[in-house]
Amino acid sequence: MLHSRSVRRFALPLLIVLAAVLGGLLLLPRLGGPAESSTEVRFVREMIQHHAQAVDMATRVRERSSDPDVRLLALDIMLSQQEQIGQMRGWLTLWKRPWAGAGMSADHARMMGMATQAQVENLSTLKGRAADVSFLQLMTRHHQGALSMVGPALKPGVRPEVQALARQIDLTQTAEVKLMTDMLRERGARPLSAPAGMNGAGTGEGSMDGMNH
Repeated sequence: MLHSRSVRRFALPLLIVLAAVLGGLLLLPRLGGPAESSTEVRFVREMIQHHAQAVDMATRVRERSSDPDVRLLALDIMLSQQEQIGQMRGWLTLWKRPWAGAGMSADHARMMGMATQAQVENLSTLKGRAADVSFLQLMTRHHQGALSMVGPALKPGVRPEVQALARQIDLTQTAEVKLMTDMLRERGARPLSAPAGMNGAGTGEGSMDGMNH
């Protein structure tokens, strides 16, 4: 009887330890980084590229604009998106994935609302109201593209930290699209048409190339 009790006394802790070890093994894939082809890695890499262009455009307009509201908006975009770029690069490092992937094609970048390099560089040639309006138009469409990018990152099964960032981008940039649309109206202009693939969603009302003066 004493022997039987001793076996039971030692067997129960052993079973608990074995259960913990097995549970840990089941969690290992989740604790490791996502696969190269995962939603998380693709979303983070593409959003880094997308944010980098927004920071570039915001930096350029702050050098050309004298409008305090435009300059403040540009500064907010610069600071918030630079911070998010750092956060996303940190994830890629932790996941043991390179920061750069294959890169976006020109067609994909256009669908994501990104400006052409010529449009970005043109911001540095404009002054005053022309710079303000061009920036607000390009950034509104840029934000609309970002809003179309967050959808896959909000689906079930995506890592919670990535979902949280996608929700933050969704809330912030939705509000900024409305703000910039109002700012354009106050300056006698309208947004450009929404990026291709958004099926008319968003606030885009104007033509791709023109503006009302």
